[in-house]
Amino acid sequence: MLCCPEEVLRDALTNRTIEARGELVTTPLNRDQAIYARDALAKAIYERLFKWLVEKINQSLKPQKTRSSERRTLMGLLDIYGFEVFKKNSFEQFCINYCNEKLQQLFIELTLKSEQEEYFREGVEWTPINYFNNKVICDLVEEKHKGIISLLDEECLRPGGATDKTFLFKMEQTIRMHPHFVTHNLASNKLKKSIARDEFRLIHYAGDVTYKIEGFLDKNNDLLFRDLKKAMAGAGNSIIKDAFPESELLSKKRPPTAATQFKFSLQELMEILMSKEPWYVRCIKPNDYKQASKFDEKVVGHQVQYLGLLENLRVRRAGFAYRRRYETFLERYKCLCPETWPRYRGGTAKEGVAVLIKHLNYAPEEYSMGHTKLFIRFPRTLFKTEDAFQQKKHYLASVIQAEFRCYSARKKYLKMRKAAILIENSWRRYQAQCLLERRRNAATVIRRFIKGFITRNEPENDVNARFVRQVRVEFLKRLAANLPQTVLDKSWPTAPLVCKETSELLHDLHRKWLVRKYCRSVTPKRKAMMEWKVEAEALFEGKKQSYKTSVPQEFQENRLPPELELRRENMFEKSVKHQGEMTLYCLEVTKYDRHGYKPRDRVLILTDAALYLLDRKDLRSKHRIPLKSLEGITVSSLTDGLALFRIPQEMKQDKGDLILDMGPHMIEAVSKIAMAYGHRNIVSVDKNNCVDHRLCGGKQGTIDFNMGANPEIIKGKNGHLIVVALAAPEQC
Repeated sequence: MLCCPEEVLRDALTNRTIEARGELVTTPLNRDQAIYARDALAKAIYERLFKWLVEKINQSLKPQKTRSSERRTLMGLLDIYGFEVFKKNSFEQFCINYCNEKLQQLFIELTLKSEQEEYFREGVEWTPINYFNNKVICDLVEEKHKGIISLLDEECLRPGGATDKTFLFKMEQTIRMHPHFVTHNLASNKLKKSIARDEFRLIHYAGDVTYKIEGFLDKNNDLLFRDLKKAMAGAGNSIIKDAFPESELLSKKRPPTAATQFKFSLQELMEILMSKEPWYVRCIKPNDYKQASKFDEKVVGHQVQYLGLLENLRVRRAGFAYRRRYETFLERYKCLCPETWPRYRGGTAKEGVAVLIKHLNYAPEEYSMGHTKLFIRFPRTLFKTEDAFQQKKHYLASVIQAEFRCYSARKKYLKMRKAAILIENSWRRYQAQCLLERRRNAATVIRRFIKGFITRNEPENDVNARFVRQVRVEFLKRLAANLPQTVLDKSWPTAPLVCKETSELLHDLHRKWLVRKYCRSVTPKRKAMMEWKVEAEALFEGKKQSYKTSVPQEFQENRLPPELELRRENMFEKSVKHQGEMTLYCLEVTKYDRHGYKPRDRVLILTDAALYLLDRKDLRSKHRIPLKSLEGITVSSLTDGLALFRIPQEMKQDKGDLILDMGPHMIEAVSKIAMAYGHRNIVSVDKNNCVDHRLCGGKQGTIDFNMGANPEIIKGKNGHLIVVALAAPEQC
């Protein structure tokens, strides 16, 4: 996996090379030293691979390069587990708890301390709130020459028999007087029972933590021998090779210890956090047993106390919600006071703010004026001021708009005037020079064009080649833009003489292609549909107002619902229809009696020989009218669906003419009947909107057609059948 030769790795793990006075001396390692070298190599590989992975992830998440002047916003998330207190706490817990101490100190600096210091600095009346500052604990760990980390590094670098116990002894001698450091020898008789002789205790802000001294020096050293670095630098794995650069072999400086590296990394983190605006999310552990819905009051109260949440809350409650420098506040809200708008000329910005807040009627308890800043206590005061500013902005915008338009127009005028004067001075000369050059170029082009035009019918040569090529190009462009799109279009662009033969070939090919394309696209069903549509066009175009709405609708030969269709197939086709007839069209209609115009639900079925009218309930035949016996079909010019079928008087079984309401499918049905009849003159469109018809017993009836908002068919008081139709869309 490392791609390192086995012999090289074995030699590096069992031998150590030391450079002394320019000579290399190789010393074999004993068993304990070899195990130490192995563990150090494993830790180094893990650490450097982790750093390599983090760098790769950061590079992939890094934003694209932008202009240096462009503002970039950064948002980071720092997740800290918190204090670690185990039965046995070692070097790792010491580093983690040190990190938490630094973060707590940062929290104090940025919240409790900085905010109160700002109030004192600005001279705002303020009652100090006491809080615990853990800087003494941070100094105990990281102070130069006296801190625990410095003492640990000294013991690691000291020649001779340095051990964990000597390190503990050195701490007892150096920092024994520190109130937050306790060992077995320094503790009182009461505390000695809880601290072993190989342990020391730090009184952190979160509580007391006892650390076992065993392994501190070994974990802090973590030295990687030069032979192992050289073996990894020569490995075949590219990642391992990058993690162990050869430049590291040239360095004679002793690498920093683990604690020092951790200290430097933590300092860099603090610098980053101090340069940003951090926000804190405090997580409170409810109990020590990881049980849900169980809150230990003692555990929770201890965390709230050592995190300084109560002090922070008291500072926030007693403090001011909003603070701004006088210049900033006056610049934003000066428009709310006539004395400060548009510029305050009565003195300093502080005096201007005093005039402004007096005009806004601020209560004394709502604000406080510092040396350089205005402090507003309640958010509602600021919101009220901001709302007034937002309302004022509309007026200010109109004033600014008017001033800017005036300024912009004058600036544009002056710019145009200056430009006109400059152009006027040189335009005539420039125009004459350009005109001369254009005429020369034009004369050359025209001369070549005329020569090409004169010799256009001659064989292609150097004189007319360019002209002929241009003629062909222009013809093909014109032809491509004006190609016929349908078979009915007989037009074809006129071709010049040099393209005449090509034009004839293309015309023939394009004509054949259009015919072939159209023939392939037409199916038998579509052909029949087109014939049906043509019949409807011949009968109703320009005559019936509802014709245009029927054009996009697809005609269907059967308009019956599924249950009626099944009964038709079982009853009509087998029992009612005459033998040899073929069904052409089916539709549900409403028949109006010839006595009192009472509506009846019927089913209209058209065959190639007759017109059947069936009862909708049981599909019994009510009428059978041979197509050749029809005298005519009359419809109105409006949007209604009523049709009058005129029946000969000699057909005694039928009492008068037949009145059928076909609804929105009237044009479809009448066109199909006309096609089955074989002649279009059977259909007539009445434009007078008043149709007479025969009733039972030879009497005459009248149908009146009108337009209205609600379509209906009723019997009028005068005995006429009144049909109310909707107005056509273009007439609405």
